[in-house]
Amino acid sequence: MTLTELRYIVAVARERHFGRAAEACHVSQPTLSVAVKKLEEELGVMLFERSKTEVSITPVGEEVVQQAQRILEEVDTLVDLARQGKDQLAGPLRLGAIHTVGPYLLPHLVPEVHRRAPQLPLIIEENYTSRLAEGLRQGDLDAIIVALPFEQPGVVTLPLYAEPFVAVLPADHPLARRQKLDIDELAEENLLLLGAGHCFREQVLRACPACHSAVTSGNRIQHSVEGSSLETIRHMVVTGMGVTILPCSAAGADRYAQHLLAIRRFNDPVPERQVALAWRSSFPRPRAIEVIRQAILETHVPCLERIRGVA
Repeated sequence: MTLTELRYIVAVARERHFGRAAEACHVSQPTLSVAVKKLEEELGVMLFERSKTEVSITPVGEEVVQQAQRILEEVDTLVDLARQGKDQLAGPLRLGAIHTVGPYLLPHLVPEVHRRAPQLPLIIEENYTSRLAEGLRQGDLDAIIVALPFEQPGVVTLPLYAEPFVAVLPADHPLARRQKLDIDELAEENLLLLGAGHCFREQVLRACPACHSAVTSGNRIQHSVEGSSLETIRHMVVTGMGVTILPCSAAGADRYAQHLLAIRRFNDPVPERQVALAWRSSFPRPRAIEVIRQAILETHVPCLERIRGVA
């Protein structure tokens, strides 16, 4: 039994496909298949059920894979502990961010991290919260930037800043004549939202009960005006397709002339989201985490409000 074989079975369990698992492990499919079969023969149990169309994991395979994952995490911890005796800020840090944060925070964050720790390169992944959480749990990511609420066993979650929501309208829209709006007013408009699976969509619907009612009743908001990204939605607003609600950092005031796009604040209570940094409590490079934390707090995004109590 080798660590490589354990990595292979974890990859197969995650991908549910030998070809994709081999690609993720950067080996050929025959190499991976032979190694998995060898491990099954050594253990005397079948870990996976194979068919032409899918791979499923057996009950005992589920337990073996979970234990293999724990072993691999301990090995990674051992390697990191050895590195810790050298320099916690030397070597890559694997950082994840949700899609609605990454494009707007990272251009400010990356140069600040480089200024503070030039020997700390970042391997960056943007993804959905659920996939980032899985990557963090499996050790594929060291830290992630997510919106609250976010709770995972064995994970430290530190709120960093609050970000208000804003209304984004075509510049000639009647509501653009006013300086501030009530969020529920947008439920009467053709409201553009992210598609299902994006946490920001759910945050908007929680902040706007009337919008939520419109979605669940099927009125006004249709699948045809759902966007795959905040950038796509903002472009659709400019074309006159509808209006939207965005986190202030994604509003794009610097990307369109004022005669095309209008950005308006909401009346109190202003809807907002809280963004946090999360990492495994066992992660052995706390100085690297601290660099990321401080760099986020020092980013120059004007509308972000640092949460009280965060140093």
